[in-house]
This record gives sequence, C-alpha cells and structure tokens, in this order.
Amino acid sequence: MALHTHYKNKTVIVTGHTGFKGSWLTAWLKYLGANVVGISLDPPTEPSHYLSANLSTGIDDMRVDIRDKDKLKKAIISVQPDFVFHLAAQALVRRSYEDPVLTWETNVSGTLHILEALRGLENNCSAVIITSDKCYDNVEWVWGYRETDAIGGPDPYSASKGAAELAIRSHIKSFFPNTSTNVRIASARAGNVIGGGDWAADRIIPDCVRAWSSNKLVELRNPYSTRPWQHVLEPLSGYLCLATALTQRPELHGESFNFGPQAQQNHSVLELVSKMALYWDQVKWRDVSDSFSGPYESGLLKLNCDKALHYLRWHAVMNFDDTVRMTAEWYRSYYSKQEDVELTTLSQIGEYTTIAYKQGVLWTQ
Repeated sequence: MALHTHYKNKTVIVTGHTGFKGSWLTAWLKYLGANVVGISLDPPTEPSHYLSANLSTGIDDMRVDIRDKDKLKKAIISVQPDFVFHLAAQALVRRSYEDPVLTWETNVSGTLHILEALRGLENNCSAVIITSDKCYDNVEWVWGYRETDAIGGPDPYSASKGAAELAIRSHIKSFFPNTSTNVRIASARAGNVIGGGDWAADRIIPDCVRAWSSNKLVELRNPYSTRPWQHVLEPLSGYLCLATALTQRPELHGESFNFGPQAQQNHSVLELVSKMALYWDQVKWRDVSDSFSGPYESGLLKLNCDKALHYLRWHAVMNFDDTVRMTAEWYRSYYSKQEDVELTTLSQIGEYTTIAYKQGVLWTQ
C-alpha cells in the first residue's frame, strides 16, 4: 500500500490547493509523482505556503469558485480524475460569525456542487471529502467522538460542516449505489492542525509567528483550552490512505473516518506556545482571557480514531515535541531565509515519511 505506487502518474484533483492543508497535500502529491490539478480561489493569506513554496510549478492551476456549480462541474468533468480531494472551504470559526451566509454557501453548497460534478464522471474515481472535527455536536465530554456520534455544532462554521456531512451521506445513498458506482466516496474529519505555512487569522501558531517575527507579544485568548494538536502531515497521510483504500475496497464507499493524534497529545494553548518558544528568541505573550469577549470557542474536542486504525491500519506517528519542533523549524527557516521554502517543505515530508516507516506504518511499506 506504499503511497508512491498508487499516485505516481495518476491524475489528482485537489480543491482548495492554495490554502494551508491543500498546499501541503499538493506538495506531497507532487513528491509522489502525481499529476495534480488544483481547483481553488487565490491564496487566502499573504504570505502563503502555496506561493512561498512555488507549488504552482508543474501542476494545472485552475481558479474556480466552488460556489459556481456549472464552472466547477465543467472543470472536474474535463479532467476525468483518478482521485479527488475536496478541501476547499471557509475554514475559520470566527469568520463564520462575521459572514455566516458565505460560510454556508461555501461549505454546504460547495460540497453539493462537488458531489454533483462527480456524478458526471465516466471513469473510475475515488473521492475523499474533507469536513472537520467540528462537524460533531460538541458537548465537551472527555472521550473522543466516534464517526457515529451526533453532528452539528453551535457556531455557523461547525453547523455548516455538520450539514455538509448530511449532504454527503444523502447524495451517496441517493446517487452513488454501492454495487455499481464508478465513483467511490468517503468523508474525512480532522482538526487542530498545525505546521509551517499557516498564516490564517485568529489561529494560535500564525498569531505567534507574526508577533514574534516582529518582536511583539502575542495575546492568548484561551490559554487553558486544550486541543489534540497534530502536524498537518498526519491527517494528510490519512486522506491519502483512505483514497487508495477506496480503490480496492468497495465496502468503504460511503464511510466516514476520523484522523487525529493519540489521546496523550492533548495539550493546552499555553503548553503549545511555551513549547514553540523554545525555538525562538525574545518571545513574549500575555493572557487576555479575562478581557476577551469574542464569540464562543470550544474548550475541549478530540476524536476517537479506532475506525481508521481498524480498517486502514492508519495511526498518527508524531509526538507533541516533534510536532511543535517541525512547525517551529519551518517558520524559522522561512523568516531567516536560510533555505528555499520548497526544499524545507519537501524535507519535512521526507522526515515525516521516515518517522512513519520506522514505526512500520502500512502506507510506507
């Protein structure tokens, strides 16, 4: 099941390829020898991982808004892909409060447009549609959410991701019969992803590196909130494994999978910032939780990933120290300009693969 044997010379669509996770997936697929077709809007931040790592080289870069049903369908059908990874989304909780309509249009209607386009494919195709760990109805219990737990969160972003999951399930049952469909689909849920190249607003790591690179302090809104932090390459390896498994195992069609770190990887925002600070000089932060009056943010959310382990033999491989170290090293390399960003990205993909190989993970064999 080694990934390079499944993706080399295959045509792979990545929606949202100019975003944080999408750009890392694009880099990895290029590393594996795939023919990548990106469908996305312009990079959502400045700077961006996509531009700084020169990821447009060697791919087919399509600028299409997934809310445009007809243009999106035309683009996907013209490509006739072997694989589709749908990551394009409005991905920020706080922005969902500012523009809930855009959030629902992008995350729900956009997903429906992907599903409708897949109906027009004539070739065999495996599609992984990525939603979020926040699709679950989070009651902040201490154990991990399973794929069968209730979905739909309190904020517009979480609710839109829960609704997207309902749309996926409905479309699969209605239009992609398990016994005869040439298109196999699964959904994937992950969250609390960190890694180099993320400059999104109101995320703790981007907030830190923006402030520290300018010798400013970073304000911690919720320093004692805990998260199961994982490096961006962890869930991406899960998505890649799931897509290849779909090509071989029809019984996985229509299933959903969680991808997250091991339970002991749950750490507070303050622990994360303190660990990041080991790799920076003259860092400063301030607890502003007493004065923070922003919208609701969950205090605890983690996933149960037993299903991925059982069916895909997938599990996360990085510990907390390595996760933070690799993240910090990427940003230090970027801001110090000591190494080409593309080389930094590729070297970290190689390092991650080596870590997984030493643990005997199936996708490296």
